[in-house]
Amino acid sequence: MPLRVESNLAKTFNSTGFLAIDIGGTKLAVGVVSTSGELLSRMQTQTPVSDVWGALKKLIDAQMLQTDVRIEACGVGCGGPMTLGGESVSPLNIPDWRGFGLLAAVESATGLKTYIANDAQALVLGEVWCGSAVGVSDVIGMVVSTGVGGGIVLNNKLVTGRLGNAGHIGHVIVEPDGRLCECGAHGCLEAHVSGRSIEAITGKSSEHATNEVKTEAGKLVGRALVSVGALMDLQLCVIGGSVALGFGDPFFNAVQHELDRSARLEFIRGMKVLPVGLGDAAPLIGAASLARSSY
Repeated sequence: MPLRVESNLAKTFNSTGFLAIDIGGTKLAVGVVSTSGELLSRMQTQTPVSDVWGALKKLIDAQMLQTDVRIEACGVGCGGPMTLGGESVSPLNIPDWRGFGLLAAVESATGLKTYIANDAQALVLGEVWCGSAVGVSDVIGMVVSTGVGGGIVLNNKLVTGRLGNAGHIGHVIVEPDGRLCECGAHGCLEAHVSGRSIEAITGKSSEHATNEVKTEAGKLVGRALVSVGALMDLQLCVIGGSVALGFGDPFFNAVQHELDRSARLEFIRGMKVLPVGLGDAAPLIGAASLARSSY
């Protein structure tokens, strides 16, 4: 996939903002986000099989070279697992990185104070800042894409966990003795509804999924959310990612139906599911919100 550039920088001269980086198994993206949450510029490219850092650094260098915005700090959303703060990352869907020193690499490349979290943790912060979860204190954000990730805000605070991996809903078991997941377990949500899993199951990319496949994926996501929602006392789930957003209404309706059907405890009844309000900009705005809330 060729480098794609989107820019509205002509109207942001002398403004301030954040450098935002989104790292996924399918694509790498780098953008500039204003202090009010507007995505001002974006560059992206396909995630290569090898030398992922080399490809990412080219994007970072190009973005920093073209921007007229004064950058305050850098935020990075990356698939996990990772050590706290992203000093070392080992995304399951990027085999090229095992114990990769992402924090040091980004800070060396940018000269910026950098904050790193799981990509879905970054996404939920962005949705609370200026997306579908504004004003909601207890929410889970999900990314259903090449992989499946999650991030949780409780009492208006991001839950990170001991090593920064809290919220990994993709590894909740939804089908006992189900498909083998890349993590080594059987029946994980990710092993059944991620883009790679759907292609392996159906023989077709998720872009060509039938309504039956979309509905089944939604049901399994809803099944996972019933357990996580009860465990964490949540009000809302916001979901982004190319698979979820591409599946659209059949998927989201199935998630909500399973929640309504199976969530019987009084405090979880009425838990809602919404698409991310920031659309495909959610990962980058989420990464910027991580820097905004930390620096």
